[in-house]
Amino acid sequence: MMFKVDEVVTYAGDGARGIILDIKGEQYLVMWEDTFVSLEKAECLRKEGATE
Repeated sequence: MMFKVDEVVTYAGDGARGIILDIKGEQYLVMWEDTFVSLEKAECLRKEGATE
């Protein structure tokens, strides 16, 4: 799944919400709701509101 900069996502593991800040190859730079920033793989992220 491809994400875009400024898209709101949730982390598959714990449901934390974040926003995509940048795309670094196959990883996404995400700023989480607690302002922590991390690089994540697409398989760890879900589009906000997506049902799967």
